[in-house]
Amino acid sequence: MRGPREKSEHGFYHVVMRGSGRQILFEDDAARCRFLELLSHGLEKCKVKLLAWCLMSNHVHLLVCDEEEGLSNLLHDLQTSFAIYFNHTTGHVGHVFQGRFSSVAICSDEQLLQAVRYIHDNPVRSGLSPRDEYPWSSYHEYAPGPASLISPELILDMVGGRERFSKYSEEGGSDGYVFRCGVRYDDEDAMLVARRALGSVAPTALKALVPSMRDPLLQQLRDAGLTVRQIERVTGIGRSTISHATRRRA
Repeated sequence: MRGPREKSEHGFYHVVMRGSGRQILFEDDAARCRFLELLSHGLEKCKVKLLAWCLMSNHVHLLVCDEEEGLSNLLHDLQTSFAIYFNHTTGHVGHVFQGRFSSVAICSDEQLLQAVRYIHDNPVRSGLSPRDEYPWSSYHEYAPGPASLISPELILDMVGGRERFSKYSEEGGSDGYVFRCGVRYDDEDAMLVARRALGSVAPTALKALVPSMRDPLLQQLRDAGLTVRQIERVTGIGRSTISHATRRRA
């Protein structure tokens, strides 16, 4: 059974909604536009402020301010309404989204700014396009503007205006920020976490090492918070080998 959502003192949350089984959510621009229409309606109805967003093919990132505690209702209605649209237009039957949603409480100004940059950098990390050329994120609502879905005032005030926002977005990536829900890192951040944990050793290089050198590094990845399946994906080493190496050293 899923535990209660972690609470943010100031109401800021980074939310991720994923397609069930990595299912594609947006097969065309009409689907993306419909999702944004439903989101806009829900924001107004539930009195939630949107600070940043990005639509990827099989998942969605939202950064919100939920002072009135309407977020759960917003996302429930959004998922339900979009699932009806999706099933009707595609002929799909069954669940569209993977569970409820995942969220991380934002606890500082620094983390808030990092989350904005992280969300806008999704198409960059995925190799799709530069952030300023990707049409399905809120980056264009900040630079050059104007805003339509988001409430940009807080973030623009923190970075020093629209011109400064563009420069801020280009400085230093997302400063190591990763989306971590509960005790587990998000799959798309596993490689970043692995590289940080291993330092100068490339994750893919572990496969060629002898066990006496490889196994302590596998344990470092487990200690960093990665699951066995995530380590398998970033290193190419089989799960049984990883489990044996890390269990022996537990």
